[in-house]
Amino acid sequence: QVQLVESGGGLVQPGGSLRLSCAASGFTLDYYDIGWFRQAPGKEREGVLCISSSDGRSDGSTYYTNSVKGRFTISRDNAKNTVYLQMNSLKPEDTAVYYCATGPPRSSCSRWSKYDKWGQGTQVTVSS
Repeated sequence: QVQLVESGGGLVQPGGSLRLSCAASGFTLDYYDIGWFRQAPGKEREGVLCISSSDGRSDGSTYYTNSVKGRFTISRDNAKNTVYLQMNSLKPEDTAVYYCATGPPRSSCSRWSKYDKWGQGTQVTVSS
């Protein structure tokens, strides 16, 4: 069965940290670019950061939007077929449902419209 499963969300105080996981089954995650997206209540889903394929299809480069640069980090563990999102210095405005998605490595990983396989999402709430 081909699927992406996010985990690791939860409630955290401002300034805290969380690590989200995006585990793939039924296919090799490193063949694809991976994007993390989020959707806050009442807002459209937005691309937040991404990592390109690193198996020769691309160069494993990363991209971060300004809103998370310096606080969030994306990484791959190819042995576990999993991508991680380490979130530090969390702010209330980071509250959202976070989704991982895969896209073909034929263009920049920040071309958000190319992502076509999605996980179910995991809720992150930053509140005191």
